[in-house]
Amino acid sequence: MVRGPTPINILLVEDDPADVELTRRGLGRAKVQNRLWVVADGVEALAFLRRDGPHQGVPRPDLVLLDLKLPHLDGRDVLLRIREEPRWHELPVVVLTGSDAEHEQLATLAADGFLTKPVDFARLSDVILRIAGLGWAIVRVPAAGREAGARRGTARR
Repeated sequence: MVRGPTPINILLVEDDPADVELTRRGLGRAKVQNRLWVVADGVEALAFLRRDGPHQGVPRPDLVLLDLKLPHLDGRDVLLRIREEPRWHELPVVVLTGSDAEHEQLATLAADGFLTKPVDFARLSDVILRIAGLGWAIVRVPAAGREAGARRGTARR
């Protein structure tokens, strides 16, 4: 039996519950089967990546969607720490911005891509296709398997 693509683990670092919900809906409407993990600030994002405290046993994310305006530790600092840590250096990070105008200002950051909020499947897929060298893709499931996949593949913090 041939198996389809393996779902990826996406870490969403976003402090605005409305943006988290819009991202969930955008990915859900597209029948995305990937696991979405959510943390609300920069300190918690680094703890998740280190698998510290309540994040023991979580999988290593395959992709990070990172808001820049975060409490406790700014998204720019999180991105810098990700790029400085050898074990995370190759981790793809897509920065979430409030407007397309911010993309040019952020071009000097070490992000792999940029998305304007709210995140939707089509734009996320486009950014992933532009990130060179990735050996995975967003996994979509047929409509009948959508709810079961979403229940299995979604975790909330």
